[in-house]
This record gives sequence, C-alpha cells and structure tokens, in this order.
Amino acid sequence: MTTIDQAPASFAVHIPDAVLEAEPLDPAQIVSGDPQVTGKVLWESADGKQLRGIWQITPGVVTDTEANELFVVVSGRATVAVEGGATLEIGPGDACVLREGDRTTWTVHETLRKAYHISL
Repeated sequence: MTTIDQAPASFAVHIPDAVLEAEPLDPAQIVSGDPQVTGKVLWESADGKQLRGIWQITPGVVTDTEANELFVVVSGRATVAVEGGATLEIGPGDACVLREGDRTTWTVHETLRKAYHISL
C-alpha cells in the first residue's frame, strides 16, 4: 500500500478519481478468476495501529482473514460470506463492519472500491 506523504492534519480526497497502486494478492487467497487489488493508505497513526485509505478489487473470488474494519462501498458489488456468520450483499453506499479474525470469502461481481478505517 502507498501512503500520502506528509498529509496535512485535514484533507479531502475524491475517492472515485483517486489513483491507486497495485498491491500483491497471495495466490493462495484466490479461489477463482484473476482478481487484481489496488489501494492507497491516506493516513496512518504514529503507532501504525490505525489505517484509513482506499482499496479496490476486480471481479473474482478470494478468501481473507479480516482486521477490525469499517468501510463504505463507493462503487461495485460483492457478496462477502463470513465463515460461521452472515452473508453480506454490498454495493454503493453500503457501510460494512468486519471483526478481527473473521474468515471471509469475497465474491466480487463488479470491480469494488471502498474507503476504509482499520484498527490493528
């Protein structure tokens, strides 16, 4: 992930137009398709335990183990199945909370872009 260098205390970013950079996706996480991940960290706390940024994934199916995260979908659609829990249908304007340790399977139907806050 890339971070905006020397970000001022307060700033605004137009999420749909933000330029993102390629992020590696562990091949073991890919269930099907050829999903590509891009992102940008907009802010990180001094202790590295809080992250705010933008993340995007192209269609495909991937697995993940989540951190504590709140995100809002800006564009795209996906189904997020939480192992032993809910199946979430998410799209533009939806806010989603994932808990640390949630094991998820993301079925991305349309390239999904989200703004997030992660607590590590």
